[in-house]
Amino acid sequence: MSYKHANISFSIIVPVYNRPDEIVELLESLKAQTFKDFEVIVVEDGSSVLSEKVCSAYMGPLNLKYFYKENTGPGPSRNYGMQRAAGNYFIILDSDVVLPLNYMQIVHDTLRKDYTDVYGGPDEASQNFSPVQKAINYAMTSWLTTGGIRGKGDKLEKFHPRSFNMGLSKEVFEQTGGFANLRYGEDIDLSIRMMKAGFKTRLIPEAFVYHKRRNNCRSFFNQVRHSGEARIVLSRLHPGTLKPLHFFPAVFVSGFILSIVFALSGFYYGLLVYLIYFFVLVTDATIKYKKISLGFLSAFASFVMLSGYGTGFIKKLFS
Repeated sequence: MSYKHANISFSIIVPVYNRPDEIVELLESLKAQTFKDFEVIVVEDGSSVLSEKVCSAYMGPLNLKYFYKENTGPGPSRNYGMQRAAGNYFIILDSDVVLPLNYMQIVHDTLRKDYTDVYGGPDEASQNFSPVQKAINYAMTSWLTTGGIRGKGDKLEKFHPRSFNMGLSKEVFEQTGGFANLRYGEDIDLSIRMMKAGFKTRLIPEAFVYHKRRNNCRSFFNQVRHSGEARIVLSRLHPGTLKPLHFFPAVFVSGFILSIVFALSGFYYGLLVYLIYFFVLVTDATIKYKKISLGFLSAFASFVMLSGYGTGFIKKLFS
């Protein structure tokens, strides 16, 4: 066999915070998997609205263990789960994802054929997502917004798995110590440290999840703003990791402000560039979703994402 361990045993780690209704959908999708040889570890991260009753209902259909701990954030909660897992390969999922029926089968078969210490997968929008969820998914995954670098690149040796959909071996966890106590960017930090330790990472394009992202405009802006700040924090923790592409949202925000200033003076060419970009986004999203209203909503979500990320990036860069 070409994979590293003769028998890979999977433990799925899910931190949850005040989302009992949401985790039902994830547990349902786990129960429906075609490959069923795995355990599920749900870590309640100090929630005031508990998921214990929901999890108890799935302890028969699933090999599920539920733990409650004080609130420390998602990174330490994932570590808590991995420390208590029986498997030797950990799959990290967010509580707001839903798995396609063959997700676990794809991961198992891929690792059996070509073992890798760490993998990550992309996210997609389900047909039953709300228009806002579909628009946010577009903003977060489209190449036109730089979102495509999150999970659809072909340079697998440089791929940074994200914590909403990633897997790592027990050996990786033990050697790296798992997730650092960072509020944002903890998954990228771990990816960088895993690569520095010599572990191989890869993208499994077929191992996608449906990522619901229950955001509104304001919460989405704040989320990506924190991500922009985290990119600068990570560059200080890991010098040399800040790439030219990471500056694009900051350039986007700065350029938009300048184009408005110049427009007030009668020079409209800057705004014209942004209008053309907006038109391209609308067209691309309309083709993707086959609905022009979703095209406009996706373009708006993309502007929110780039503005939020760029604002956080600039703020942290000069602080």
